[in-house]
Amino acid sequence: MTIIPVILSGGGGTRLWPLSTPQTPKQFLALTAQHTMFQLTILRVMDRTRFSAPVIVANEAHAEIVEAQLAEIGVTDGIILLEPCARNTAPAIALAALTAATAQAVMLVMPSDHVILDADAFHRATDALYPFAQEGWLATYGINPSGPETGYGYIQTGSKVGTDVYEVQCFVEKPDASRATAMIATGDHVWNGGIFLFRADSYLDAVQEHAPAMDVAVRAAMDTAQRYGNLVRPHHESFASSPADSIDYAIMEKAEKVAVAPVSMGWSDVGSWDALHDIGQKDIDGNVTSGTVRIDQSNGNLIHANGIRVSVHGVKDMLIIANGSEVMILPRGTSQKVREFAKD
Repeated sequence: MTIIPVILSGGGGTRLWPLSTPQTPKQFLALTAQHTMFQLTILRVMDRTRFSAPVIVANEAHAEIVEAQLAEIGVTDGIILLEPCARNTAPAIALAALTAATAQAVMLVMPSDHVILDADAFHRATDALYPFAQEGWLATYGINPSGPETGYGYIQTGSKVGTDVYEVQCFVEKPDASRATAMIATGDHVWNGGIFLFRADSYLDAVQEHAPAMDVAVRAAMDTAQRYGNLVRPHHESFASSPADSIDYAIMEKAEKVAVAPVSMGWSDVGSWDALHDIGQKDIDGNVTSGTVRIDQSNGNLIHANGIRVSVHGVKDMLIIANGSEVMILPRGTSQKVREFAKD
């Protein structure tokens, strides 16, 4: 069993401002461990008895960061596909599929900015889904929900088709709180984690069927791509002509043979500073800190200091993020405000 890891790394990084910026988005930051989330994603699939060299789809502007961070963890093989512009995940994955050495190659598609704490559970889910991917199914990983989260899409599971694998009944848009609570109560809904497993030709056939304009644009972009060593630059104008759409909307919601493996693997998309507090290592007072921080008689805070020292006393349940000349202070639970600040 050899799988091609496809690492999607084109995100712009506004939800963790002011630390994450378009120049250095969150996947390239060491937010949860010694390594960056991009590096952790690569390290998760380094077993060459199971995984081949990775295909990384990144923004052209991040080429140097990608190469530097790969070198830091000793990865010198693989392909780096540099998107000339952002067209969302469906075209990005199609670019990667067109690089597969064989049409029947199975690809594991992963965002580069997610946390998976239980790698063994992740690999068990991969093992369960692999036979379905080989048979032409489009497979996805469903995250067993810990509560009625409104920030994620959901997947409703249908009939059981294998050990710990179900046919997908439907995909559900991000719900409001009452609907999320009702779906959790049914026991047949999981979070949509945005991780996929399928054969390259199965995906490309689905793109051709459900998004023909995208298929034409992506193939044209790769037909005239520039190649320098392991760097591949798709043709700008051709790729820019592709419709911009996510894999969920363009493909998964329309495909017929879609499977899901519900899994509990300590997953988080680290989509906010609140999420980072949730998964962070806390002191006895519930504080999560990084950088140079002095803290006294304070609890439940997330404090990050980069390039400056932060000292607090008598502070509770706050998000305090200092990065160079930018400082943001918010109560925990209001990190959605970050997008507004990042626009200025």
